[in-house]
Amino acid sequence: MVSTIVHAGFALVLAAGLLRGDYDRRALAVVLAVVLLPEADSFLGPVMSGAHRTVGHNFTFPAAAAFLIYYDTRMRGQSLLRERVTERGVRIAWVALFVHVFAHVSLDWAHLDGVNVLWPLHDSFFRLEGELFWSSVDGLVQTFVDVDLDPETGSRRVDAGSTGTTQSVHVNNPVEPDDPEALAEAETIDRRFPVAGRGWRLYLVGLGLFTVIARRLQNDPPAE
Repeated sequence: MVSTIVHAGFALVLAAGLLRGDYDRRALAVVLAVVLLPEADSFLGPVMSGAHRTVGHNFTFPAAAAFLIYYDTRMRGQSLLRERVTERGVRIAWVALFVHVFAHVSLDWAHLDGVNVLWPLHDSFFRLEGELFWSSVDGLVQTFVDVDLDPETGSRRVDAGSTGTTQSVHVNNPVEPDDPEALAEAETIDRRFPVAGRGWRLYLVGLGLFTVIARRLQNDPPAE
């Protein structure tokens, strides 16, 4: 699994670029809290099959949150959110939501069995996996979405990387490192808390820390 530290490293890089004038410790704390919160669904594993990568790892809840923020701040005559946290808080809320989607859910979408993209509206895990390239022989080629045509019935089957449902998919995590049935019979449980399983992930952690430190050490531009 993509470690929590890697998610945090990616989040720090995005926050540094998006927060602009609102970049401070409090804003970073909010962004990191939001990006790390989805991992809490690991603790629901013992009471809900396939909870990890489902409850906190989908695009349904972020879409609903984005609609609520937009409705409250753009469509209502008086914004409750803006009254409570001011305009600065609204900007931080948008950045935190963006970072949650792209620094956490989308990273996990492309790793292991993916995420339960539309849960709770639709129970199906999808993994973003494939290639996109230009071939001098075949032209533009993509393998992310596979479309099969049944020659007998003429019906089409579209596969966008489906890997199963909550009943068939189990993504290892420190709470449930193995399949629940095998875990119950195991004498020794190896609970691993990943930091960086690949070189690029370790690089991303370092990049995030470097970005935060560099932003901290930068001086304000001289006044003209």
